[in-house]
Order: sequence, then C-alpha cells, then structure tokens
Amino acid sequence: MIKRSVGTHDGSFHADEVTACALLVVFGLVDKDKIVRSRDPRILDECEYVCDVGGVYDPSAKRFDHHQSEYAGDFSSAGMIWLYMKEQGIVDEPTYDFFNRSLIFGVDAHDNGRVAFEFGTCTFSHVVSNFVPVVYDALSEVQTKAFFDALDFVIGHLQRLSERFAYIHACCEKVVASMKKKEKYLYFEEAMPWMDCFFDRGGEVHPALFVIMPTGGHWKLRGIPPTLEEKMKVRLPLPQVWAGLLDDDLKRVSGIPGAIFCHKGRFISVWETKEDAFKALEYVLNLEVVR
Repeated sequence: MIKRSVGTHDGSFHADEVTACALLVVFGLVDKDKIVRSRDPRILDECEYVCDVGGVYDPSAKRFDHHQSEYAGDFSSAGMIWLYMKEQGIVDEPTYDFFNRSLIFGVDAHDNGRVAFEFGTCTFSHVVSNFVPVVYDALSEVQTKAFFDALDFVIGHLQRLSERFAYIHACCEKVVASMKKKEKYLYFEEAMPWMDCFFDRGGEVHPALFVIMPTGGHWKLRGIPPTLEEKMKVRLPLPQVWAGLLDDDLKRVSGIPGAIFCHKGRFISVWETKEDAFKALEYVLNLEVVR
C-alpha cells in the first residue's frame, strides 16, 4: 500500500473523479504526485484510496466507485469522497453543507444524468470536461497532462470556496447581531456576505425586507429574497417608477438627492450616502403602508 496515494481510471475523465481527487488533495489526505491513473487492479490495489473505478463502494476500505449495479444511491465519486470526509470528522457539518450546495450536489447530479441539458448553459462539470483532449484517441501522456491541468483548476476552485466559506463564517456574528433587532431591514457598516448566514439562522421567518450596506464607495438598498433558493426574487420590490433609472432621472422621481441607480429588476438600488439609502428605505416602506 502506497500511503497518501489515490487511484482513478485512465483515459477520458469527468468532473466527478477530478473533483474527488482534488478534495483529497485540498483537505490533506493524499499527495498530488501520488495520483495514479490506471484500470489495472494490481496497480489500484496498491493505492490507499481508489475513486471512480474498481466496482467497489466501501468507505472502510477507502474504495469509492458508483458504477456497479449494486450501488443504487445518488452519489458520484465526488459525493462519496465528500461524505467520507464528513463521517471521518475531517470536515464539520456546516462545511459539508456549504460545499454540497456550492458544488458537490451539482457534480453528482451531472455525472449521474440528473441534469437537464439547456442550450447556452455551461456548468462546472462542462468546464472540467472541456479539459479533455479534443482528439478522441489522444495519446496517454496527452490525456494525463489534461487530467492534471483539470485537477489544478478544480483544486484552485475548491481552495477559493474554502476561503469564501471561512469569510462567510467570520461575518456570521455580525449578521446575527443585526437579525436580533427584528427590524424590517438588516444594516451593516461594512460590505459583507450575509445571505447564507441569514437563512441558516432562520431568515425565512425574519421580518427583514431589505439590506443596507456600503458598496464601492456608495451605499446600497437591496431587497431580501423570500428563501435562499429564490435568490432572484425579493419579498418587497423597489418602486416600479424607479425601475432602470439612473442619476438625475432617479433623483427627480425619488426626491432623494443622492440617488445613483435602481436596477430594472427592482431588487437593488445604489445611493451616494448611508443617509440617502435610509431615505430610500423609508420611502419604500411608507409606500407599502399606503398600499
């Protein structure tokens, strides 16, 4: 057994085994230079981990294949490896859930044929598959180089997700503090990620309708979605007469001198100062009362 090694199949590759290998590398379980690509059982038997090949799903033996008829679950090798990491205590439940929502669920669904094809839509799995050499019978060394190019891409993506999650977690205390006020808005003195923490802490039943925070030297008034799954909707849209207006046009219609922009979708607006953003909030809430 070669410690800190992982075996996967050679030839063409998909996002699931690339992601599975990348997870093992990023979370410190294997070494990148000990990734072996082969279908030879004798070679795979020497690997500490094996994913997406071998016909065995046995976490206790560190074998993670999903192609055999005996396996009837929804995981691909990526989801299998990720669940193993949670069960081994390598990642905690919040980290597990965040990566599932951000990436792993989609990789599993795509590899198992549960994603409907839409023209013009490019998923993470499509991007990884585009690393596969264009020529179908490309030489083995060309395939291997392409696999490791894809692996580097996925490793970078996972590292950025990890950094993003750490930042979201660090900001959560401030989000909770604002939520405790039970106002019709959340207010932050600095720009920060708030949505994931808001809904994780009961945001679906919270009375807040808007968020006010700095943005690029100005301030924004942004509508809050009804749920995390409905990010493109808002509980209360900005006024119809503001939709798509800029600068002087928005100043005239709103009566607020610091008006800069209102999106035509009526979910976000930008104002010169914090005071302007609060005036906009008051305008919208008063308009709702009149209705």
